[in-house]
Amino acid sequence: RSVGGWVGQVIAWLVISTVVVMLALCVVIPKIGAATPYTILTSSMEPTLPPGTLVVSKPATPTAIDIGDVITFQIESGKPTVATHRVIAISAEQDGTPRFHTQGDANDTPDAKTVRPEQIKGKSWYQVPYLGHANFLIDNAQRHLLSVLIISGLLIYAGYMFVSAARERLTKKSPSKNREAVS
Repeated sequence: RSVGGWVGQVIAWLVISTVVVMLALCVVIPKIGAATPYTILTSSMEPTLPPGTLVVSKPATPTAIDIGDVITFQIESGKPTVATHRVIAISAEQDGTPRFHTQGDANDTPDAKTVRPEQIKGKSWYQVPYLGHANFLIDNAQRHLLSVLIISGLLIYAGYMFVSAARERLTKKSPSKNREAVS
């Protein structure tokens, strides 16, 4: 094989590996772990979680959330808009229901409202810088379609590589048999 062929092969495998890792971090691992990926859109959590960071939050019971944990919660109960901030204090109502006091790492003051348990979407499981930009560009339906297309493409490519290698082996064997027969 020529140097150009090897370089092309290495680049192709690097691209494929990168796409597979991104797909795993954005889709597969969260799905297996019953978690949800979110993208940090503002600078309120800098420098820990700058805009564009992918935060994967796993459901957590209120008793599993401690001071210092990063949680994703509904800004207003029942509405889809969420925020991801750090828990700075935990208090309780008279009936014992916990209230979580949150604040963005870059913010000078705590959030105005406390977070009730029913507002919590999850506790941060893992974060990946910059990957949130890719996650933000596609919705769930597109993410599913993209997953199917990428997996199909990888399978087709693997099949092509297997067939090409088998053909190359057969081609190398055939001329040597023909040369022996001619001599």
